[in-house]
Amino acid sequence: MPLKPGDISTLSSILSNPIEYLKGVGPVKGDLLKKELNIFSFNDLLTHFPYRHIDKTEIKKIGDLTPDLDYIQVAGKIVSCEIMGEKRGRRLVAELQDDTGSLELTWFQGINWIQKTIHIGQSFLVFGRLSYFMGSPQITHPEIEILTPEKKEGKNYLEPVYPTTEKLKVRGLNGRQIGKLMYTLVGLLHEKDIPENIPENIIQQLQLMPRYQAYLNIHFPANPLFYEKALARLKFEELFLAQVRLGLIRSNRHRYSRGVVFEQVKTLFHTFYASYLPFALTGAQKRVLKEIRQDTARGSQMNRLLQGDVGSGKTIVALLSMLLAADNGYQSCMMAPTEILARQHNESIRELLKDMPVQTALLTGSTPKAKRKEILEKASNGNLHILIGTHAIIEDQVQFNKLGLAVVDEQHRFGVAQRAKLWEKASVPPHMLVMTATPIPRTLAMTAYGDLDYSIMDELPPGRIPVTTVHRDESARSQVMDFIKAEIKKGRQAYIIFPLIEESEKLNYENLMKGYENVKAYFPEPAYWISMVHGKMKAPQKEANMQRFIQKDTQIMVSTTVIEVGVNVPNATVMVIESAEKFGLSQLHQLRGRVGRGGDKSYCILLTGNKLSAEARERLKIMCATHDGFIIAEKDLEIRGPGDIEGTRQSGMLNFKLASIVQDKHLLDFAKQHAEILLNEDPELNLAVNLKLKNYLQQQKGQTLWSKIS
Repeated sequence: MPLKPGDISTLSSILSNPIEYLKGVGPVKGDLLKKELNIFSFNDLLTHFPYRHIDKTEIKKIGDLTPDLDYIQVAGKIVSCEIMGEKRGRRLVAELQDDTGSLELTWFQGINWIQKTIHIGQSFLVFGRLSYFMGSPQITHPEIEILTPEKKEGKNYLEPVYPTTEKLKVRGLNGRQIGKLMYTLVGLLHEKDIPENIPENIIQQLQLMPRYQAYLNIHFPANPLFYEKALARLKFEELFLAQVRLGLIRSNRHRYSRGVVFEQVKTLFHTFYASYLPFALTGAQKRVLKEIRQDTARGSQMNRLLQGDVGSGKTIVALLSMLLAADNGYQSCMMAPTEILARQHNESIRELLKDMPVQTALLTGSTPKAKRKEILEKASNGNLHILIGTHAIIEDQVQFNKLGLAVVDEQHRFGVAQRAKLWEKASVPPHMLVMTATPIPRTLAMTAYGDLDYSIMDELPPGRIPVTTVHRDESARSQVMDFIKAEIKKGRQAYIIFPLIEESEKLNYENLMKGYENVKAYFPEPAYWISMVHGKMKAPQKEANMQRFIQKDTQIMVSTTVIEVGVNVPNATVMVIESAEKFGLSQLHQLRGRVGRGGDKSYCILLTGNKLSAEARERLKIMCATHDGFIIAEKDLEIRGPGDIEGTRQSGMLNFKLASIVQDKHLLDFAKQHAEILLNEDPELNLAVNLKLKNYLQQQKGQTLWSKIS
């Protein structure tokens, strides 16, 4: 039987009531709130938080006003009211007077309605932003209401103002009118409707405001101090619950998920390490290998994120891990997001293993049918140790004899469902090593990747010469081109990258073709040869053009950002990024990582227009100042926020309404620390003190307490 207005007590919790049953809403406004703000229930409204508060707790005397005040509230009588000016200069001007002085009120809009509302001799409560003209105080477009005896003292709470939309404003639901609905809702609530969800010992230890009180004071605080305490409580709650949730997923995976056991380090690993390793491992590489060794020996599935800066040597770590699997009788696969990257991994790994008895193969969408059949047979009968490829690896017909390790490179390019398909390739899910060359800020990793064990490789192999990065504007274009010519004369190669304009593939193509023609004007054939790569190109042509550059048949590669990840041309020493102001920090850093891969001094030139925004100038300044991808990632997070950082997960863990992982780093650390202590003491949340928390987590809509995230 459908609910009727007033039937709010029939539900188990008042907060689960549909929003249209709140007094003052109804079906029409209810539909609008659903469409515009995703407010479907009383609870959705309760968690629609104000973005500021207006202080109407004090009514000031006009004689006490000073220019340093901002928004003020005064009370008095209207002593004059007249329309002044004509046409566009038409305005309504009224004078408000109390026993200490007078104040001018001005309206440029809604004049007819205001004229009907106010009458000379009538008393009003007036609120608005104070300004001064010719030394006299005035308020433009003030809020006014008839002064009644109960309003003479001012309100006993700060008045909230809520986020809204233009469509809602038209229907009478501006930011302050939503506040009136909230006031109605809060008046219906009791402590039982907002039960506690944080253990009592943590509340007492941290002196947190009780949850019910926090919700009252986030909306209608008596003063700014109460608001700050409510805000701190609810921010901590968001971060703490996220960390507990992630901690439960991680600890349950460690305890209950089965994994194949790599018992020993044997001949293949030792032989490669002793005889074929091209350079000494860094301390960071050794540390990560030790972590992987421990993970794969304990009998539960490894699920490890390996993040390392450009050129930190993740591929060698992955290869040694795959040799560890082979030593223990297991196969490995390595999945890359593009054919170019998969091909490069295959070539570099085959070169490293050329003198060892390890069978490798490459499987992509363009693998010939006969070769594909041969690879599938070897994979299924166990004669193949390592299969490298694109998402072709996860197709159903690809079956392994004994898959023990799956490596996913540039993991943010693959969806969770794609990665999960790798789990299905073996009766016991293989160990997972997911790698990214986009350094993730620590605060982001703690929230977005907290369910994974993660390793950081923050050390570059010895002998890598840092890339010199400079910013040049359009006036220096000819000098930049001359510099490229000088490098080419030395036998080097160069990239020239053009930005993608997200809204238009046609514009991207035109922009690139125009840039290509300009480059050809500076570097005419046959003195110079140029390759071009872009998204509209068919895969075989793209691959052919890329190979021409790799084989040194062309000296310049003109491209969009398709070469951002994975392209390895050690002979390329110059990276010119056109319209660099249009790129994000992490993308600039990834592009810079395409040069400096050989033994020669390399350069990254950030070419921009003459007019730059302050934010763009800040990005370019950071790029020129540091090569540390982790510092750059932190700065990117500060500038753009977590929602825009490439590679963040779609896990819902970042959908905080109040907390910010940028501004609230200290609170995040605090929440993580307390979540870890709690789960170490009570990993199943079975102690009496933690039952409220457990029940709350289990009841959360759309949240699966014991789920796995790959």
